[in-house]
Amino acid sequence: MKAKSILSFKPKQVSKKLLASLNPRMRDIISSRYGLEKEEKMTLEAIGRIYDVTRERVRQIENFAISQIKKSNEYKEYNFVFEELRNLMRELGSVLEEKSFLNYLSKDLVTQNHINLYLVLDGNLTKIKGSDEFHSHWSVDDTVAKHVKEAIHKLQASIGEEDLLTEAEIINRFIVHLDQLVDEYRNDKEVIHHYLKISKKIGRNALNEWGKSSSPYIKARGIKDYAYLVVRQAGKAMHFREIAEDINRLFQKRAHVATCHNELIKDDKFVLLGRGIYGLKELGHVAGTVKDVIINVLETAGVPLEKSEIVKRVLEKRLVKPNTILVNLQNPKYFKKNKDGKYSLVK
Repeated sequence: MKAKSILSFKPKQVSKKLLASLNPRMRDIISSRYGLEKEEKMTLEAIGRIYDVTRERVRQIENFAISQIKKSNEYKEYNFVFEELRNLMRELGSVLEEKSFLNYLSKDLVTQNHINLYLVLDGNLTKIKGSDEFHSHWSVDDTVAKHVKEAIHKLQASIGEEDLLTEAEIINRFIVHLDQLVDEYRNDKEVIHHYLKISKKIGRNALNEWGKSSSPYIKARGIKDYAYLVVRQAGKAMHFREIAEDINRLFQKRAHVATCHNELIKDDKFVLLGRGIYGLKELGHVAGTVKDVIINVLETAGVPLEKSEIVKRVLEKRLVKPNTILVNLQNPKYFKKNKDGKYSLVK
């Protein structure tokens, strides 16, 4: 079923009326430059070759055509179109990343191209070109736009290269910096999402986790990055076959079992716990022998522990039989049993 448009007007019909005041060549140049008939927009050079003129001449014709449309009766007649787009922009936060706004209005690329022309024609909107920090965006309120970008800049600075934040965490962290924004915007999750899309340096992965766009966990660069995200989300150790299956399922990436196993062996973020099962160091899994894990448990505790507590804590870090832990605990070179029956390290 075709999605119902949120617009009260039909863009292609409006464009036909707006371009009616232009001569055939100007109409063709505007149509080609903005992609009013095809999804792809033609460059100045490409149009120049068709008309055997320079790219600068094409630019001049384009600018003149835009000014002609603004002076036409049709432009006044369809002023409601521009007003409607401005109102929609205000509802969504007053400043929006260009693609985000166009995708919100229509999924059809040609329709988006028509709307983009209306944004250019509207003298009450400001377009801010893309930079290293921000995507191209439109503003109906420059004061709001300035504050939002300042808040985004502060948010970006607060995120480490390998940080991964939940949606709730990044929204709460962002809102702290939006102190000058009205509650209508600050408390609207959809508006906050639109603001975040303005940033080039913040992104999210397929698991809806947020972080720096440059992070390998937001834009995974290989199997080991996908594996990390899978095990981290699971919060437990997993067999490499299971990890490969989840990579396929969650990211639609073809992960060969053997390749996955080889990548995990080489990555020091992972710990082989035995029989093809891997855990993450950051989740408390410890590399080395069972003896090394017991030492780690006692060092971390800082106090003597009962036998049952040691077994419990070791099993949280390694997948071994409880009896293996008890056998290692009897090694007098490393462990001693105190008078109260608790175990500590031999100093």
